[in-house]
Amino acid sequence: MRRLNGHVQHFPWGSAEAIPAILARNVDGQPWAEYWLGTHPNGPTLTDEGTTLDEYVQAHPETLGEASRSEFGNRLPFLLKLLSAGSPLSLQAHPSRDQAEAGYARESLLGLDPTDPTRSFKDDWPKPEAIVALTPFEGLLGFRDPLITAGLFEGLGIADELSSVIGPLRDRRAAPALQEVFLDVLSLAERRHLVDVVVSAAVNNLEAQGALGEFARTAVELDEHFPGDPGILAALLLNRFALEPGEAVALGAGIMHAYLRGTGVEVMANSDNVMRGGLTKKHIDVDGLLQVVNFEPGEPQVLLPEGVDGVYVYPTSFAEFELWLIAPVDCKTLELPRTDSGRVVLATEGEFVLEAEESLALTQGQAVFVAADEHVAVKGHGQLFVAVSGA
Repeated sequence: MRRLNGHVQHFPWGSAEAIPAILARNVDGQPWAEYWLGTHPNGPTLTDEGTTLDEYVQAHPETLGEASRSEFGNRLPFLLKLLSAGSPLSLQAHPSRDQAEAGYARESLLGLDPTDPTRSFKDDWPKPEAIVALTPFEGLLGFRDPLITAGLFEGLGIADELSSVIGPLRDRRAAPALQEVFLDVLSLAERRHLVDVVVSAAVNNLEAQGALGEFARTAVELDEHFPGDPGILAALLLNRFALEPGEAVALGAGIMHAYLRGTGVEVMANSDNVMRGGLTKKHIDVDGLLQVVNFEPGEPQVLLPEGVDGVYVYPTSFAEFELWLIAPVDCKTLELPRTDSGRVVLATEGEFVLEAEESLALTQGQAVFVAADEHVAVKGHGQLFVAVSGA
């Protein structure tokens, strides 16, 4: 077992207090958006020996486990994070493995530097992800049925003024209609005033019940952070979801999404490939979006942990990662799961003792790396999240 000291990312959308509270750190006035535990080069995690986790894994590749090494080579295939959104993130989607490999090769052939802001594919990996709520958590995920969306715009009383934009939602097949409207609103140009039309109508419907009220609140909330941004109309094509602590959502390739607010534990493939589709000042690659985004409508599926007696797993099916939750019942001694994989373990509440050849105390906010084939008994109370390879 190796203690880990993760890397803090101070992205502007982060909240100021949630992650410092979990890590028992002082609030410093900066936004603490994410806390990374893994081997990503943009946020190296340190071990208790002073080396990075990546250096440790490279020197001891057997700690990853045979199946993971066979699938991914001598690299940790996942990244475990704390994430806390104080304001909305950009609309985004991530590529599949084939798309990432092709896109990375194409942009490399064109000579684009890895740090070039117009580069969409930073590496040749996919980026599936899952997030588990630690607090009430809200976001946008996947495209709503276009007929329902058309009805919501009509419910705001502005169907005639928006007919040039939303018309295809009723007149085309679902996926082509959503693609046409999504790309259209990203290039409103001379029709940019339509964003203000929608927001003004939304203000007048904030007290509406049900889906219309939620639709109106989404428009107004996004306008507070991105005034007049055409991405607001793109965002209104998506489903809004809400998670209670312990609930999760998982995102495969091509699923457009944006987290709005809340704190959670996120696990993802060890990649930096993000295709942005609005609510951002960063580069929007329209051609790349067409290649990557899945425009088929679908509702978000809320995941609950499965298991018994304090050992649970979130039902995802990604090769790069799997996420477990350890929550001892009556302070029972449990076995840390998945001895066939290297594991990153993070305590989000409580106090624990991990016992193998040595004993290690783990309190809220602390993390360790546990090697494959290392059998660890867990005693204590609270919550541990365990990220492992999905291979």
